[in-house]
Formats: sequence, structure tokens, C-alpha cells
Amino acid sequence: MLARRTLARIASQPSPLGAAPQNARNMATLREIELRLKSVRNIEKITKSMKMIASTKLAKAQRAMNSGKQYGLANSEIFEHTPSETPAKRKLFIVISSDKGLCGGIHSSVSKATRRAIADTEVTVDADSPIMVIGDKSKAQLGRALGKNLALTFNQIGRDIPTFADAAGVADLIIKSGAQYDSIAIIYNKFVSAISYESAVVEVATEGALKESAGLRAYEMEDDVTKDLAEFSLANAIYAALVEGHACEQSARRNAMDNASKNASDMIDTLTMQYNRGRQAAITNELVDIITGASAL
Repeated sequence: MLARRTLARIASQPSPLGAAPQNARNMATLREIELRLKSVRNIEKITKSMKMIASTKLAKAQRAMNSGKQYGLANSEIFEHTPSETPAKRKLFIVISSDKGLCGGIHSSVSKATRRAIADTEVTVDADSPIMVIGDKSKAQLGRALGKNLALTFNQIGRDIPTFADAAGVADLIIKSGAQYDSIAIIYNKFVSAISYESAVVEVATEGALKESAGLRAYEMEDDVTKDLAEFSLANAIYAALVEGHACEQSARRNAMDNASKNASDMIDTLTMQYNRGRQAAITNELVDIITGASAL
């Protein structure tokens, strides 16, 4: 009986300022809300700063992309006049991504496009066609689903604006890797606008395909000519895909940081309202206790 009276007396005592009621264990106290508000405000400052940085980098990336697209257009003109006459049985997939995150689902876009491309070509192309990935993000995603197909991976490419030297180095390592393939498909993110992008696939002719094409067989040339042309075309195509993918990455990061800043602002408004209501409730309870005590006296 004494224990019951003691518990009832403790339960009837008023809670200290900012403390949660006894019957609401999961209700956040004012101190917890205040700490959370401080954390969200700090996150909002970071996301706004990252958005400004991404906006500056996007302008530079777009200028580099407009220049790099000329390399891709030159390749397209060559491949239009030198179509391959034999279907490819083993295709090499080159996936263009990056090592950095915080840019939405841009890396998942090329990974999904790669899986779709392999699934669509399984009938005519070997299922174990090699995959070479530029960037650690898509490497981790494709490694889980197509780990046996990964032949070569690259990182630290395009930390800043990609250069033709980066693309030439990647093309040289691909050619020297010893991988067997009849054709090459580069999967990358195509820049549509400052707020949108889409995955795309560009076909690149190999040395064997150039030798067999009727457009080049009409001319007398040495074997080194088609070899050099194939290497240069591959480097051109990789460079064009790298600069366009870099512009898409900066655009996606700016949009992601903008959305994160808006979400943080909404959360700050919600937490501020919750904090003010809790503070007013605590002050009201204290006033009620004071008035009740004064009336009793």
C-alpha cells in the first residue's frame, strides 16, 4: 500500500521544464529537438555551399562538353561511311561513371543501362562479354550483378574536367588488356538539359571492322593506318563520353543538393514549430502550477 501511494505521488508531481511527460517515453524533449535543429541547420549550410560549388563547376563542365562533342561528331562521320559487314559475336562494354557520390541516381542509370544492353544482346552476343568500368560507383554496382564480366576497371579519372590525355590513357590500356571482342559499346550519361540527363549507348568500330568495311577497302593503305585510326577513334569516343558524363554529374549533384537544401528547410520549419509548441506547453504547465499554488495559499 505504501509503495502504491509513493508511486502515485511521484506520478502526480509536475515534470521539469522541457522534459517529456511520464506517459510518453518516445516523445522528444525540448533539448533533443534543439540539438536536432542545430544539426539540420548545419546540414542545410553544407548543402547550400555544395550547390553553389556544383553550379560553378557545371558552367565549366558545359563549356568542356561543347568542345568535346566535336570529337564524337568526327567519329560518327567516319563510322557512317565504314559500316561493318559482319555481325559482332563478342561485344566490349565500356561504362562511364565516376568515383564521387552525392549526385542522385546518375551512376545507377548507366548500371541499369548496361544490364539492359547485355540482356538485349544475349541472343546474338556471348553472355560473358567483357565489361570495363570507369569509376568506382558503377564498378561496385555492376560487380554484384555482373562480377564475372568485369575485365578492367579505372578510377581517379576525371576528378576535375576530363582531358583527352585521360581518354587516350584509358584507350591504350583497353587495347593492351588482351580482352577479346568484335565491337565496342560505350555506355554513358547523355546531357539533355541542366536538369535532366539520360543513358545512351554509342558504338565504336574496331580495327577488324574497319579493315573489313567496303569504304576503307576501296583505298590502298597499310595495316598501321586502320590500327591507328581504330585507337584514335576509341580515344575520341571515350573523351566525348567522359566530358558529357562529367557535365551530367555536376548537373545531378547541383539538383541533388538543391533538393537536400529544400528538405532541410522544411524539416527546420517542422522542428521549429514542434519546439515552440513544446516550450509553450511547458511554460503553461509551470504557470498552472504557480497559479494553483498561489490560490492554495
